[in-house]
Amino acid sequence: MSTPIAYQVGGFPPPALSWEKLIPLLGPASAAVARYDGMLAAIPNPRVLLSPMTTQEAVLSSKIEGTQATIGEVLEFEADESGTDFSSARREDFREILNYRRAMSLAEEMLTDLPLSLRVVRAVHAELMRGVRGADKAPGEFRRISNWIGTPGCPIEEARFVPIDAGALAEAMGSWETYLHGDEPDRLVQLAILHAEFEALHPFLDGNGRLGRLLIPLFLWQRGLIRRPMFYMSAYLEKNQEAYYEGLLSVSRTGNWTGWCKFFLAGVQEQAEANLEKAQTILALYEELKPRVAKLTRSQYAILALDWIFQRPIFTRADFITGAQVPESTAKRLIAQLRDAGILEEIRHGSGRRPALLAFGRLFNIAEGKEFF
Repeated sequence: MSTPIAYQVGGFPPPALSWEKLIPLLGPASAAVARYDGMLAAIPNPRVLLSPMTTQEAVLSSKIEGTQATIGEVLEFEADESGTDFSSARREDFREILNYRRAMSLAEEMLTDLPLSLRVVRAVHAELMRGVRGADKAPGEFRRISNWIGTPGCPIEEARFVPIDAGALAEAMGSWETYLHGDEPDRLVQLAILHAEFEALHPFLDGNGRLGRLLIPLFLWQRGLIRRPMFYMSAYLEKNQEAYYEGLLSVSRTGNWTGWCKFFLAGVQEQAEANLEKAQTILALYEELKPRVAKLTRSQYAILALDWIFQRPIFTRADFITGAQVPESTAKRLIAQLRDAGILEEIRHGSGRRPALLAFGRLFNIAEGKEFF
């Protein structure tokens, strides 16, 4: 039986990094983030147009923790929670993913007045765990007991990793916050170190992985590297999940901070380029449809309606009527016109009290990265 890897007290912040190995990665990663940020500047309302990418990030971040769901299933559940046929376990998965979005919204709201801090971290964790699995594990409070990472239900002797002892956690989180606010040589390297240390400390009884990944765009936004907290890293981490976990473990096993930072910087560059491409495609679709929908509907509510379906690419007619702030008669007419024009598709017919589901297929395909419609 292998001995669990344990958190190494005194190894944070790293006493030294091999900068000669990191410098070749810094320029390309920083340039990719800057290009992506330029795209955010060009999008008229990133929070609206990139909403499907935010949902996809929540799906992939939760997938790393073992949740099995697709963005389509999550959006279908959100559109008609009572009318879906998913099992209770799947419904819990979906609620966790939707909580991720709500937690991000809360963080964005708090950070308009506050710096990123332990206060914000605790509040966002409480929102992340609200009403879902783990809601009974002290949401928003740093743990007061030991925890460990391994197969579900395994004893500590069979754990893969044992985080810092609960008695030393408060001081360690204080050091993490101090480093968070420090003026370090490079912000992306600082972020890589912050993420690894947060996951190693594992400060909460549940939800640490998702929260740690949620903090990535918040840090980039707070430090001025991006103008909105919309940077989606989980696709890279999920695709390279084994290397992700091994990189984190190597920090505690051998103090290999440089190796971890190399992995993280490569991911930042790859995801910045992927995010840029996806955002460009979404913006091109929006610019294409704006004049088309205005001409098709001849309605003063045309762009308002278009913006709403960019936020909710799967929805019911009732959702649209109540959420898009369009008069009911006009809303019904707009839906019919958009459906007849092939912009919307009916993916589930209404039956009895079960409403029809409509989908904005082209946007959904962009978000998923594959053709579904």
